This record gives sequence, C-alpha cells and structure tokens, in this order.
Amino acid sequence: MSDVRSAPFRRIAYEERPDYTKELQQIPPESRERLLSALEILYGEEGAARFYPEVERILQVHAAHKPEELRKRDRDFQELDRFTERDIVAITYGDLIHSPNTPPLATLRQIFDEVFAGTFNVVHLLPFFPYSSDRGFSVIDYTEVDPHLGTWDDIRLLGETRRLMFDGVVNHVSAQSLWFREFLNGNPEYENFFISFSTKEAISPDHLRLILRPRTSSLLTAFPTLRGVKHVWTTFSADQIDLNYHNEKVLFRVLEVLLYYVRQGADILRLDAATYLWRELGTTCAHLRQTHALIQLFRAAMDVVAPTVGLITETNVPHEDNISYFGDGHNEAHMVYNFALPPLVLWTLHSGDCTYLAHWAASLSTPSLTTTFFNFLDSHDGIGLLPVRNILSPNEVQQLVDRTYAHGGLVSMRTNSDGTTTPYELNIPWFNAINSDNDGENPDIKIDRFLASRAIALTMKGVAAVYLPSIIGAHVTADTPIDSKDPRSINRNTINAPALFEQLQDSSSAAARIAHRFSNMISVRVASSAFHPAAAQRVLFVTPAIFSVYRESLDGKELVLCLTNITNAYQDFCATAEQLHYPVQTWVGLLTGETIPGAGGGLRLKLKPYEVRWLRAIVPLP
Repeated sequence: MSDVRSAPFRRIAYEERPDYTKELQQIPPESRERLLSALEILYGEEGAARFYPEVERILQVHAAHKPEELRKRDRDFQELDRFTERDIVAITYGDLIHSPNTPPLATLRQIFDEVFAGTFNVVHLLPFFPYSSDRGFSVIDYTEVDPHLGTWDDIRLLGETRRLMFDGVVNHVSAQSLWFREFLNGNPEYENFFISFSTKEAISPDHLRLILRPRTSSLLTAFPTLRGVKHVWTTFSADQIDLNYHNEKVLFRVLEVLLYYVRQGADILRLDAATYLWRELGTTCAHLRQTHALIQLFRAAMDVVAPTVGLITETNVPHEDNISYFGDGHNEAHMVYNFALPPLVLWTLHSGDCTYLAHWAASLSTPSLTTTFFNFLDSHDGIGLLPVRNILSPNEVQQLVDRTYAHGGLVSMRTNSDGTTTPYELNIPWFNAINSDNDGENPDIKIDRFLASRAIALTMKGVAAVYLPSIIGAHVTADTPIDSKDPRSINRNTINAPALFEQLQDSSSAAARIAHRFSNMISVRVASSAFHPAAAQRVLFVTPAIFSVYRESLDGKELVLCLTNITNAYQDFCATAEQLHYPVQTWVGLLTGETIPGAGGGLRLKLKPYEVRWLRAIVPLP
C-alpha cells in the first residue's frame, strides 16, 4: 500500500469534451457479467440483453472524457487507498456559512482554506442544485448549481485541494422538475418515469400496510395532468416525486447524472434514500432484491470507468438492514452510514453506561478490508431511532425522546403498518442533545461531555464525519426561533461568517475552545495509521464507565488504546495484562504527550470526568 498520508490531494480534471480519437473503453468480461447480472434482476434476461448496449455506451462516453494522466491514475489505484486515516469529512450546506456580498460557495471555500485548513480533507457538499423544498433534497435540475450558491467553477475551486462528496438524490425529483412537468404535460417519453394510478384506492389497504414509511404524509399525491388526475407515489412529501426504475430509461438517465457528477469533481457519491429505490406492491418496498441490484449496477459501472470513486448508501434503518448494503464486500457500497452510532452514543452519555455501545461496537465487522463505516453523530437531518430498534428497549428509546424535548429539541414521526405513529428521528443539534441549556451546569463540563462524545466517533473503525456546525459546538437556546412544522430546520441554521471569525479570535469563547480541542483530536487521529478505516478494532470490557477500544494498524506497528470516561465523575481504569491482550512495556499519550510505564503488563489510570485518553502502546518486538 502506498504512503498516502504524506501525499497531499491533487485533482486531475476530466476533459470538457469526449475524445473519440482514443481507444474506446473496453468492458472487461467480469464487469460485463456483473452489469448483465444486475440488469437481469431488474428487467429479466431478455431485458438485460436489450438494455446492456446502452449502459455500455454511457460508460464509454464517460471514459472518453479522461485525459491520459487520469487513465494512468485509475490503472495504478490501490483499493486500500480509497479511504485512509487522513479522511475527515465535513458535512455542510453550500450556504451554511453566510458572508455579506460574497457567494456562499466562495465563503465556504474561505472557511476551509483559512479557518479549518488541515482539519477536513473531504467535504460532503449537501445538494447544491436548484430545489423547491427540503433544503436541497427536492431537486429541480440535477445538472445545474443553484445560482444563489455560486457556479460549477466554485465547486471546482472548492475541490482543488480536497476531496468532494456529492449527493445522488436519485430516489425522487422535485414536483417542479422538468422530468415531472413533462409527465404532467402528457409527454409519452416521461409517461412511466413515475409511478402513478388513476385512483387513490388503487393500492389496497393490505398492500399499503406492508409499505415501510419514514413519514406520516400520504403515500399518494393527486396531480392534475393533461390526461386527467393522477395519483403519484411520493414516499417523502408531496413535492418529492419517486422515480420509477421499472422504466429502464430512468436508470439510463440516472447513471448519466452520476457519471456527470464524477466529471464535475465528485470523489464520493452518496446515494440518498437508497432503501426505497425499487417499489413492488405486495412487499415492504424497502431493501428489495432489485434495490440491491441497482446499487450493484452503479458499483460495477464505477469500478470500470471511475474506480477511485467511493459509493456510500444512506439507509436510515435497523442496523442489520443497513449493513446489507455492503453486499459481498466487493459489489455494492464501499461505505454505509453507521446509523446506530449516534443514538447509542447519546444513550451512553445520558446513562453513564457504555455497555450497549461496547457490545454493539464489538460486533461490528465488514465483509472486506475495502468496505467501511461512515461514522457520524449529527447531520443535516436528525438522530435516527430505527437503527437501534433491536438494541435499545422501547422504554429506553422513549427516554431519548423525552430528553430531546426537555433539551429544546423536536421529534419527527413515521406511520406504522397499523396506522399508528412512532418517533422516527430526534431533531436537535448535537450539543443540545448531549447537554441541557437551562440546568445551570458548569459550561466547562458541557464542553468536556460534548468532546467526549465526539472522541468516541473519531476512534471507531471507519471514516469519521462531522456536521460542520459541531466543530464549534453550535447549538440553539431558549430564544432561538424554531419551526415545529419542519422539525429538521432546528439543525439547519445559517452561521454568520463575521460573527464566526469574531468568536474564533476570542480564545476564551466556547466556540474557540471547542474548535481548538476538537481540531487537535482530529490532527492526532490523522497522524496515526492505527486509525486507518481497515485497521483492526478490539473493544475491551473493563468498566461500563469507560468506553475502551484498541485500534491496530494494518502492518501491526501502531497500537492505540482509546479511553473515554463517559461519566461526570472520576473513574479508575484498572486492566490486567490478560485484559489488555498485549505485554505493554510503556504507554505514550497521543493527546497529552505523557509517558506511562506499564504496570506488570497492565494499566492503571484515573480519568477525570469526561476525559479522553489515547495511548500508544510500546510493546516488545516479536
């Protein structure tokens, strides 16, 4: 494996126009079989044979945009280099940080270049396309940048020295999109781009009860069209019209869109709402065989013409369903969101007991060294509760709900098969989720608790991601305006750039203190190969008050013990040599620089409330 840690990221741009004087991209036999196999699951053997030539054409057109330097990079690429310990992802909207008289994307680039240089090397730029609702996730035009944010040139400048993650919002489109307008106009080319019925009663109550719903809104929405009123499938809202992949033309168009994003600088493609991509009456319409076949087809296509690009699936569902999108470790997502992590960390900090988290973390595995988890605690959405349905009890989940309300947050609901509603996600900034705003607690303890929770996510096996407001501990207070009709808006507030600079220049401010300590943890993490996403993880069960996990580098030369006191009290960590599994002679504190002698091969430490210790083990050479 090459030493990617010492090599700064450098963008190699695609040619604007395809060059057909070069040899056309040849599809290797194994890749051809993978593509045909996925198509056969979707459209049958005959359909696969008929539609494969168009898929091959789309791939060859994309490959013709590659300059020779990019072709060489793709040939030399090693899969273990796709994600490394250096990868820290910043999740942000294009206009999350506002500066007067400056395009938002230019302001964002300034923030990453001047304020958080060296902290983040990957930016997940949430949908930056023209949209009609849901803060970007109701896309009007897949190929344009929202002019309120900037231009494609701004995107390219942002990606010159850092990797970019784009959203493929390919489960649905805006009701104002060209595709849907043409459907309303009766254009036969778009007649089957969407799933529609003549009457609302076309789906029987029995079938309706089977369908997994992440919302409480109606599944079907009535629209007047040239051909009369049509009742259209809308999983998420009346403004988000589900695409119909039963129509192969939808697949072709979406594949072209994803490859267009790659040419525009996408190094990682996030497949939004992947759970619901295929619909079949009489089923849950979630996690279907055809859904996985779509992911497999996208993966096979990227493996041929964009092998460095990573695919990540967004599936906010129970953990066992979530990890099914790894496939066999080589044929579906490179990364899946670790959706169970946020509610488990939240429960751990509230309960002062890491037992659930430790047992779950110990059970984590991936089907290959080149698949991994996307470890996050907060995002533009909320803290999903479905992922811990089989881990926490209903009473424990309700306690999280009650505490969210007590801390000033909101809760989104979903409709169950019996018509009742249950909590779907907690909508609250992470700092508020961890800390109460009105309990009179020492502010220093709140910061320590917040950073302890973030340390857990940084040490877990996978790629670490941070919702940008959390790097400064952004939160809401009792006088913050909140729209109860749109619970997710509570964590989507815009940050004023001049005010941010002012806070960060004041070293005594909470924002500056959090940013300094958080960034320091990140700088230590990215310097150690023990935190490579494929590095081994071993959870220790020493005390429920201290979350304890080993990380060991792929070459076995780096061994780091990560300890997090998850309580508001001093805690003793007393581990024997047998519990530590290694005959450690000396420990070196990565965060503090201190040297600790091994106690007969064991370790004895006293941790302050919410203290984080990362200790590199010095062990005898074999």
